[in-house]
Amino acid sequence: MPEKLGLYIHIPFCRSKCDYCDFYSLAGREERMDDYQKALLAHMKETAPLTRGWQVDTVYFGGGTPSFYGAKRLKELLRLISKRFDLAKDAEITVECNPDSVDLKTFQALRRAGVNRISLGVQSAHDCELQSLHRPHTFEQARQAVEAARAAKLKNLSLDLIYGLPEQDMDSWKDSVEQVLSLEPEHLSCYGLKVEPGTPLDDRVIRGTRLPDDDVQADMYLWMVERLAAAGYRQYEISNFARAGFQSRHNLKYWMGRPYIGFGPGAHSDFGGRRYSFVRNLEGYISGVLEGGTVIDESDLIPQRERGSEYLMLRLRTTRGIEEWEYRREFFMNFDPIEQKLEEYERQGWVERHDRRWNLTPRGFLVSNQLIGELLAIQEEATLEKTLPRLKQGRPEADAAR
Repeated sequence: MPEKLGLYIHIPFCRSKCDYCDFYSLAGREERMDDYQKALLAHMKETAPLTRGWQVDTVYFGGGTPSFYGAKRLKELLRLISKRFDLAKDAEITVECNPDSVDLKTFQALRRAGVNRISLGVQSAHDCELQSLHRPHTFEQARQAVEAARAAKLKNLSLDLIYGLPEQDMDSWKDSVEQVLSLEPEHLSCYGLKVEPGTPLDDRVIRGTRLPDDDVQADMYLWMVERLAAAGYRQYEISNFARAGFQSRHNLKYWMGRPYIGFGPGAHSDFGGRRYSFVRNLEGYISGVLEGGTVIDESDLIPQRERGSEYLMLRLRTTRGIEEWEYRREFFMNFDPIEQKLEEYERQGWVERHDRRWNLTPRGFLVSNQLIGELLAIQEEATLEKTLPRLKQGRPEADAAR
């Protein structure tokens, strides 16, 4: 049975750039779409032979705004994937969309092309909050987009929301959640607003734009987790909630440490024991692929010790969490010092134990960066304690050999 592989295709084009966005994306560059399409097709053809023996079970078009790129181009990319890769019949195929760049015809074309999952960037049910982010749509357009997706018989719909927005309060956040729940999506991604350095939002905050404080944002998060659970959405990652059977199979690959290959500027891959990324430059990517130049930005072989760190860092983002036997078996590391720290967190209400499995609670997710950082430090210390004596023991033998 072939091993499973995910494909990520980055579409960097947008109608406009949102104030908070730090992803590699470009507005006003539509004239480069055709050349970019040529580069993507060529890059996929070149990569496909390397995936023999692997079956692609998830495909994810992210951005940017893939729906702005056009259904015709996305269909051409999917046709090539189906032809050159071993695409599973039940593959999850996701396209990120903005409400202002889709309609019934778009969704019908995507569905005919094989797309079976839509991720729609709603972000808020309040137009004033959308405007504060420079989002190019209204909530009414989001509602119409959901109706169009359903009319096109798309049965797996994910909606994005953001809390912690400028001037947002608990009442407006609760209303956004309730309005989105009324649209009955299969999946919800609810993110806390992150102010990335160098973005227009960062500049606005420096100049005095107010955001809800940490305590208010914590209350927003904890209320949301409880409300979504009551509505039948099970939390499976810090920011992701789904009805039964509708977890994002592609995103789970990232959190569970499964292999995936990315295409496009800024896209990352983890395949063949190596992690690599491509240049965050549209022109550099196009010319590199089409003219035989280099498009690799970074490339590293990942040692087993680092994989152990990733296991802690990524798995603890999920409600599945980490398990002692898994950790010992996969990475040959001592779990005891980590377990001692987890027991301390358990007394604080930040983690819970199910037999030998540990996962963060909603309150633990709120301080996950701190907790995971402490666990990584403990892991590093335990590794050094194990390694240094061996080095010291080996040194006289090495000297004698000289």
